[in-house]
Amino acid sequence: MDNFTIFLILIVIVAFLLVVVVMVQNPKGGGLSSTFGGGGTQQLGGVKKTTDFLDKSTWALAILLIALILLSNMAIPGAGGSAESKALDPDATTTQPLPDNSSATEALPDTATPADSTGN
Repeated sequence: MDNFTIFLILIVIVAFLLVVVVMVQNPKGGGLSSTFGGGGTQQLGGVKKTTDFLDKSTWALAILLIALILLSNMAIPGAGGSAESKALDPDATTTQPLPDNSSATEALPDTATPADSTGN
């Protein structure tokens, strides 16, 4: 496997884990409002530690996902090549042969200059 495939597999795994961690979190959690006195009751023991773990793991997985996406850009095949066009290079040679001029003139009908349209 090449590096890009490995990055792609890691990105999919981290994205799946991030979705799972976000879905496990309690949607009715206090958030910032409970921190500033809106919660009413204090959480003791495992419940507070679980929410801390889920919060930290969400941030860690999100940062890891962004880092993997940015690093995978370097692993894209052909990304390290030159981005300049060959059409702008004056020293570049063409690989397609030019058409033969003698056969091109035989295929064209004889064109005489048109007569003067005034009829004179």
